[in-house]
Amino acid sequence: MTFVAPPGYQPVYNPSIPYLGPIYGGVRVGASVYIQGSVPENITRFRINLLCGESDSSDVALHFNPRFDGWDKVVFNSRKDGSWMSEEKIRRMPFSKGEAFELVIMITSKGFQTKVNGKDFFLFPHRLPVEQIRAIQVSGDVSIQTINIIGGGYPDGMGGGMGVSIHTPVPFSTWIPGGMLPKRTIIIRGSVPHGAQRMGFNLVVSRTRDVAFHMNPRVQEGVVVRNAQTGGQWGSEERQLSGSPFMSIRCGNQRFKVFVNGQHLFDFFHRTNFSEIDKLEIDGDVQISYVHF
Repeated sequence: MTFVAPPGYQPVYNPSIPYLGPIYGGVRVGASVYIQGSVPENITRFRINLLCGESDSSDVALHFNPRFDGWDKVVFNSRKDGSWMSEEKIRRMPFSKGEAFELVIMITSKGFQTKVNGKDFFLFPHRLPVEQIRAIQVSGDVSIQTINIIGGGYPDGMGGGMGVSIHTPVPFSTWIPGGMLPKRTIIIRGSVPHGAQRMGFNLVVSRTRDVAFHMNPRVQEGVVVRNAQTGGQWGSEERQLSGSPFMSIRCGNQRFKVFVNGQHLFDFFHRTNFSEIDKLEIDGDVQISYVHF
């Protein structure tokens, strides 16, 4: 279950391996690369490269290479003008044979901060300018379910994010930088644990505590309930069947548009002034991998 990304970069689902694909608009400090996948029981190694071009021979800003070779380790490196630089070998293995993983590569001012399954792993210092990154490459013993670029190189409104929260505990509450604007999209990536019953997503006007948009996926009922609360009073509910509670929420001048797996699910017309919305709240039976504005 995944979310549609803002214009500029669309998530890649279940790519064939080896994979090489462009990152339109590039990346910048503050962006993150989110990868969900799994490794087989008989894994030997796999590679993830952030390339400064769109071919195998391009410079490599980041080479991420877990190796199961009896001395399990993860090798980091860069390549410039066809020559590899010195390797950084981290003799810890954050991946487990036969199991799924979530990898986040956070692009900071100091380097590439890697996180595996929500835990910091290693900060690899920049050796090439991140502004040169144009593609991502994956090869080796790995299956990939999702590749997503969070906060890419396009200006605001065209895919550049203003805020990213990674592996947040629930209940979760955050301010929306700059408030809601037309064409702003909120992207939430997560999973529903076994036995989950319901969860809630609220867009809130903090000044009045009005809930401009309340979305309540009820897993066992198979419905997504929508509503709004003004002056302490809930309005009439809207319902629609849905097998997947995760989605992106895009703000328009007249309505919120909600998407699941890139497919339009429903519209919810504004019942209060959307420009006053400045807070997102999430609670219930849900595990959040990231939230992106």
